[in-house]
Amino acid sequence: MIKKVLIANRGEIAVRIVRACAEMGIKSVAVYAEADRYALHVRKADEAYSLGPDTVTGYLNAHRLVNLAIETGCNALHPGYGFLSENPELAEICERRNIQFIGPTSAVVRNMGDKTHARKTMLAAGVPVTPGSNGNVADIEEAIQISADIGYPVMLKATNGGGGRGIRQCNNEAELRQNYPRVISEAEKAFGSGDVFIEKFIADPRHIEVQILADKHGNVIHLYERDCSIQRRHQKLIEIAPSPQLNMEQREYIGGLAVKAATACGYTNAGTVEFLMDENDNFYFMEMNTRLQVEHPITEEITGIDIVQEQIRIASGLTLRYQQQDISIRGYAMEFRINAEDPKNDFLPSFGKITRYFATGGPGVRTDGAIYTGYEIPPYYDSMCAKLIVWARDWDSLIDRGIRALRDIGVYGIKTTIPYHLEILKSASFQTGRFNTGFVEQHPELLNYSLRHSNKEVATAVATAIAASMGL
Repeated sequence: MIKKVLIANRGEIAVRIVRACAEMGIKSVAVYAEADRYALHVRKADEAYSLGPDTVTGYLNAHRLVNLAIETGCNALHPGYGFLSENPELAEICERRNIQFIGPTSAVVRNMGDKTHARKTMLAAGVPVTPGSNGNVADIEEAIQISADIGYPVMLKATNGGGGRGIRQCNNEAELRQNYPRVISEAEKAFGSGDVFIEKFIADPRHIEVQILADKHGNVIHLYERDCSIQRRHQKLIEIAPSPQLNMEQREYIGGLAVKAATACGYTNAGTVEFLMDENDNFYFMEMNTRLQVEHPITEEITGIDIVQEQIRIASGLTLRYQQQDISIRGYAMEFRINAEDPKNDFLPSFGKITRYFATGGPGVRTDGAIYTGYEIPPYYDSMCAKLIVWARDWDSLIDRGIRALRDIGVYGIKTTIPYHLEILKSASFQTGRFNTGFVEQHPELLNYSLRHSNKEVATAVATAIAASMGL
């Protein structure tokens, strides 16, 4: 059994894993770069160890992380998401040194991280994929030939890409010629490989993904789907579970496809199978994320299953506690990524000191974060500093609760995406529950918001609240 876990990550996901370990009676070990010395995950874990002054390289040194796990008496390592979470080398080193990697095997991480291998695996399993190249394209001339065969527009994608990087839409041959060297260069820098492939571009699809759990005994189940269509430049902003755009028949169908996909690649632990849904309601496999997803909390809210705890149980060799018939959906949940960005300034990062932070609360409201009053957000990492999750029994109530919760929360001293999220929820187009990945670009007017409070108003409200609490 897992007794002590090294968390090879930072920020809100590290805090989330610490909490899951605490409830299971498992010791947690945090790691941190010098820029994260005062981070919340360092304060919350049972133990914390420095990775040195480098801001990023420590979190990316697989050998050092596994060595530290062994030195501190850990028998498991959780990679979280981002950083090395989908790096097969980290999983491989853990396997070699008898540390339980809380995720799938290194072979699965490697195979599913290779997008062309993943496409071939899905085709063999009978899971529909978008039309495109059978493997990596050898050169620009082959890319042009394939694109002419399947028809423009096409998507040029890095084989080992992810997170919205290493991907370009090409509407004609001229754009393909222009983008080809750019994608290769970006892929080499970000993923260490310049391999690329071609897929048919599906105009304004809906982005639907399915959460799966698979144990080491051959049991695979799905926890239904999430709708991630509200995104900007392939980066998700708001996620919803279940999708308000699917009926029950579609929901069962796509869930079955996800189980088939996971079974075909020998998957174990928690993972996500991502699909695109076209205007004719056809589903196409896009990729498989071999890690915990940022948006896992909304699945937890509608199913009542703690996915992080299930990850730890599966890594310990335990059998799944649930069969498919045990999984049901209760209401709707929505997650807002609270990013330290200025939406009115092309979402420019807005790092710095948080002068005041007020968490929201009430029924059906959850915040997964790594911020507090006085915390200084470093400029070296992803801009997401918290996630606001709301749950309600029906779609209309979810909208109302989301608006209330977004108005309640307060993050001051930096710009955030909170007011933009609020405008999206108040939009009649969003409230219909019918939207696609082009929503943000289709509604530029939503950026014409005004900040709800000035700093002076906030200071006055705080002073009034303090005075009231003291009976003044």
